[in-house]
Order: sequence, then C-alpha cells, then structure tokens
Amino acid sequence: MDYSDVSTIAAWVTEQGLKGASEAELMTGFCAACRNAGLPLDRGLALMDTLHPVHEGRAFRWDSVEEIETEFEYGPTSSGEAASNWQRSAFYHLWSGNEREIRRRLGFGDPVDFTMLDKIAEAGHTDFVAMMHRFSEAGTIGEMDCFFSHFATKHPEGFSDHDLAILRKLVPVLGLAIKCIALGRIARTIAEVYLGEDAARQVMEGKISRGKSERISAALWFSDLLNYTKISDRVPPEEIIPLLNDYSEVAISAIHEAGGNVLKLIGDGVLAIFKGEVPAETCRAALSAESLLREKLTALNAARAADGRATTDVYIGLHIGDVFYGNIGSQDRLDFTVIGPAVNEVSRIASMCRSVDLNLLISSDFAAAIPEEERAALACVGRYALRGVQRAQELYTLDSARLNG
Repeated sequence: MDYSDVSTIAAWVTEQGLKGASEAELMTGFCAACRNAGLPLDRGLALMDTLHPVHEGRAFRWDSVEEIETEFEYGPTSSGEAASNWQRSAFYHLWSGNEREIRRRLGFGDPVDFTMLDKIAEAGHTDFVAMMHRFSEAGTIGEMDCFFSHFATKHPEGFSDHDLAILRKLVPVLGLAIKCIALGRIARTIAEVYLGEDAARQVMEGKISRGKSERISAALWFSDLLNYTKISDRVPPEEIIPLLNDYSEVAISAIHEAGGNVLKLIGDGVLAIFKGEVPAETCRAALSAESLLREKLTALNAARAADGRATTDVYIGLHIGDVFYGNIGSQDRLDFTVIGPAVNEVSRIASMCRSVDLNLLISSDFAAAIPEEERAALACVGRYALRGVQRAQELYTLDSARLNG
C-alpha cells in the first residue's frame, strides 16, 4: 500500500461522511478499502460515546472473514461487570493515561493483558493496535470526548512500521467522519426526546422560524395524575421523581403505541395529539391509547403496591378540534407545540374528572366524530360549563371509567 492509496481512501471516507453514510457503512468501507489496497487488516472496531437517555455509546465492527454484527449500542460502563470490563480494556488504559496508542504483538510474546485480547489471539491474530483521538473541550458533547479504534492482523509478521504509519494518517479521517454522523444522530435524539417524534421531525426538516405554524385538525389528549399533590406531600422527596417517571412512562408509551405524539410534559400532566385526515380514525387512536394506558396502569400499580410504594390513577380529557401547530416564543427560546381554543378546552375537560369522580371525560365534539356504532360504548355524564370556555357542553365517558382514589 502506498501513499497514493491514502489519498484515495481519505477522499472516499470524506465523501461518504458528507453524504451521510451510516457509521457502520463507513467502518466497513474503510477497512475493506485498506485491505484491498494491501494493508493487512483482518479485524477492526471503532466506538464513541454518545448523548442518549439510555445508551452510553455505539460501536462498529468489521471482520475480513466472519459474518458479525457490524454495529451495536452499549449501556452504562459505570458499575458492575460492564465497569470491570471497561477498566481492563486497552481503551480505558488510553483514556485514563497520556498515551494515544497501544500495541500488542500477540504472536511475538507480548502480554495478553487487556480485555478481549485473549480471544483476539485465539482467533489467530498476531498483532493488535488500539488508538484514541481525544476531542478538545469545544468538540466534546456530554461523555463524547474521544474516538476509539482498534485493528488486528493475522499476517505472520504482524503490522509493519509502514502499515502503522498508514493507519495513523487515515484513522483520524475515519474518526472525523463518524463523529459527523454521530452528531447528526445526537441532534435527532435530543429533538425527539424533548420535542416528541413528529415535532422533532419537523424541526429537523427546517421548520424553526418563529411564528411558522400550520392549522391542523387533531384529537387532543390531556392527562394528569389523581391526587398528585397529596401524594407528593406524604411520600419522601426522593420518591417523587421515580413516581413521576413510572406514571409518565405508562402514559407516554401508550400514546406512542397508539400512534400519538406527546408534545408537553407539564409537571404530572401530559399533552398529546393524534394527527390524521379522518377524524374517526384519530379519535379511535386516542381511545386505543386510553385502553392501553389502563392495562399498563394495572400492572404498574400492582408492582408498586407489592413494593410498598404509593399508587395512583390517571385522569384523561379527550377532545377534537382545529389547532395551530408550530413555533411559538421569542427569537431566543421557541416551543414547538399546539395552541388554540381546543387546547384550552381539553385541559379544562381533564380537570373536570375530579369533580365528577371519573377517570375519563370526552367532549361532545369527540363523541360526534366517533362512528355511530361505536358511540354506544359512551355514556353522557351531563352538561357542564368549563372554566374559561364560553359554551357549556355535554361530556361523555366510557361505561367502565371510574376513579380508583
């Protein structure tokens, strides 16, 4: 392999990074190109931490012979067996010290002193090199502070000095391309986690101008926890966040499974929408989410009660109407949400659940949008004036809806 090949491979990696190829495609293409150009690569791995509420990072693998999983996500390495494995790895040795590269000539008597080196040696690899490229403070996001990679060969003579010089020139280009793709993934993750999937998609598509919105018809959901204030007064402070997380999880997962989009978490409250061209279908999706929530609540409350922890119920208001969906706020702080009278109404409907001792209330507009044959499952609970809403309206519920508190 000569230095003209270095330019060719570096140009390919750069082009693929700019095009948005996946990290696994970059890693696979990079290793295959190096091997085809004469670099004796038989195994490669690259990994980098990320910014994600569940996963600590992502890793990408390549093997010249074996069919292997080319990418995987890994969880926290701060405790347990994962922490032990991490602290015995070549990468940890680099990260915690001052070296940028570690080499073990496995076929020539070097110690097998890091995690996985024994398996790499058993597979017939004769030489191993691990590299770390650390980011500056300005280039660091969360725990994503460096790019790790390792490479191994089965060549009888191992890597030559020339081979290592080639890798030292090319790996930073690979790292930069993978970091570029990872940053895009992080941006999408942050947007989805904090804005919701649909709002995130629209923001990532460029809809970020203040005042830019569209008028849509949607089924609206507003839910809250029963007796949350009383519960938070009597449980230990350290239990409040786990309680909110448990009940938010069942509500949000039910909404998402039914095709809805959560727009806001307001303390213990959840505002969501179900979009669609056919009102009956959006209403059916919202009712499906309500049914899923009740199933999940039963399991959650049983588990929490078995542990001696506080339990509660969720009350829900459902409505349908036209809303404006888009960016509202200042030039420096925007919120992608829905506004309009219908949003105010659904929150007022939900708050009426306490007064009428029901865990579900449905607006007359929502009831009217349901096909007639399905409307038989609804029961009218009376006509009510809603605070801040001009017109009184009849409210409905499902025959099975009751509060458990």
